[in-house]
Amino acid sequence: MADKMKAPPSALAEIVDVGFEHKHLVDRLSPGGRYIDAQTDVDSPWVPFGDNAAIKHLAFDVRQGIFSNILWVKEAAAIGTHLHRGTIVMVCLEGTVRYLEYDWVATPGGLILEVPGESHTLVTEHPEGCKLFGWMQGPIEFFDENGENPMTADVWWFIDHYESYCKEQGIPINEKLYL
Repeated sequence: MADKMKAPPSALAEIVDVGFEHKHLVDRLSPGGRYIDAQTDVDSPWVPFGDNAAIKHLAFDVRQGIFSNILWVKEAAAIGTHLHRGTIVMVCLEGTVRYLEYDWVATPGGLILEVPGESHTLVTEHPEGCKLFGWMQGPIEFFDENGENPMTADVWWFIDHYESYCKEQGIPINEKLYL
């Protein structure tokens, strides 16, 4: 049998200096941990994404091409066919969602894993739509009904989506979103 984890007692609620050899470099170079309030618009507003959807941007990492957000499809609708060039991890927060290409339906708390090179057509039939938390890497190519690629969204597109909306609405850019 494998060794059991030997963590400190759960009653230990104090900061302990772990003596990390390179802590001075972390202190100097790391952007540090942060908290982003995803429940309100304090840290990030809902930015329109088409006629019946919005995105709440949560993080941008230009070094790795990673972005994080909550996609809110506000009613029964679809987000067109798209191809991922990187790994996608999503959690269904509200409502239900599925891809036409698969036989499963994601419900609240469900984990959706997508690998590079797969295309999907996102559909929610829930009358109140769905909300999906996503942690995404790499570009997403969107396709029209003819298989043409009119749009590619990557970390730079998502930053522009967020910043342009904030500027139009007179909302300050939140530097905490940039890793």
